[in-house]
Amino acid sequence: MNDPRKAAFEENKLEKKLSRLVGQAIGDFGMIEDGDKVMVCVSGGKDSYAMLDILLKLRERAPIQFDIVAVNLDQKQPNFPAETLPKYLSSLGVPFHIEEQDTYSIVKRVIPEGKTTCGLCSRLRRGILYRVADELGATKIALGHHRDDILETLMLNLFYAGKLKGMPPKLRSDDGKHIVIRPLAYVPEKLLERYAEDMQFPIIPCDLCGSQPNLQRGAMKQMLRDWEKKHPGRVENLFRAMHHIVPSHLMDREAFDFTNLDIDGSIGGALGNLGARSSGDRGIDEAELDELACGTLIRGVYN
Repeated sequence: MNDPRKAAFEENKLEKKLSRLVGQAIGDFGMIEDGDKVMVCVSGGKDSYAMLDILLKLRERAPIQFDIVAVNLDQKQPNFPAETLPKYLSSLGVPFHIEEQDTYSIVKRVIPEGKTTCGLCSRLRRGILYRVADELGATKIALGHHRDDILETLMLNLFYAGKLKGMPPKLRSDDGKHIVIRPLAYVPEKLLERYAEDMQFPIIPCDLCGSQPNLQRGAMKQMLRDWEKKHPGRVENLFRAMHHIVPSHLMDREAFDFTNLDIDGSIGGALGNLGARSSGDRGIDEAELDELACGTLIRGVYN
C-alpha cells in the first residue's frame, strides 16, 4: 500500500523544484517586472497548466507585484470540451478570458490533407493572442514551452534549416509591441509529466496537431530521450551549450569579425563581450574534449 505521507512529501518536493527552476528562469532573463500584467496562455495541456499553477504560487511570495490573467484560445476543434477550462479556472479564482476563433476550419481548408498544419496554425494563433493581449492590457505573454521544446527546436534548425537557432526564453514580437516569455525554459518535460499526474490536471488533447504522427518534432523528442537513457548528461550538456556561445569558434562572419582579427587578438566583434569568449587554440583542445567525453561531464546547466 502506498504511504500517503510519502506521496505528499514527493509531490511537495517536485513543486519546490519546479518553482525553483521557473523562478530562476524568470530572474535570469528578467521575464516579469513589478507592475506587469502577465497573460498566461492556457491550452489545456500539461505544460500550460503547470506554468499557470507555478506562477500563481510564485506570485504569493514574490518580492514584486504582478497580475495574472489566464487566456485560452478555443480554436473550434472537433470534440473540444468547451466547459473544461472555464470550470477549472473558476475553481482557482484566477481572472480568465476564453477567445473563440475558428482557426481549425481555416487550417483544414488551406492545408492539403497529410501536410503539416503547425506553421499556419501557429501564425494564426500568434496573431490572435497578440490582439487579445492588447485588449486585456497585458504587458507580458507567457507561453508554456519547456526545456525539451527548446532543444527540439535547436535540433530541427540544425538538421533541416542549417541554423544554430533555438527558441528564446524571452523575445520581442516583430511589431515591437509585445514581450513573449517562456517561464518553463529550464524545466525538463519529464518533471511536467509527473507534476500533471500528481495534480490531476484536466488535460485536453489537441485533435489538430496531435493527429499528425509523422511530425519531425516527434522524432527529435525521441532522439533526445534515447540520448538521455543511453548517454546520461548529454542532453544536459546540450542545453548548457546554449548558454555558452563562443562565436570565434564558429563560422558566422556576422557574429564574429574574422576579417579584421589581428595578431594581438584585440577584437570584440559586433557582439561586444561575446568576442571576449574566444579561447584561441584552447577552444579546440582535443585532449580536454576527450576527457569530457570519457565521463568528466560538466554539470550545472545554468552556470
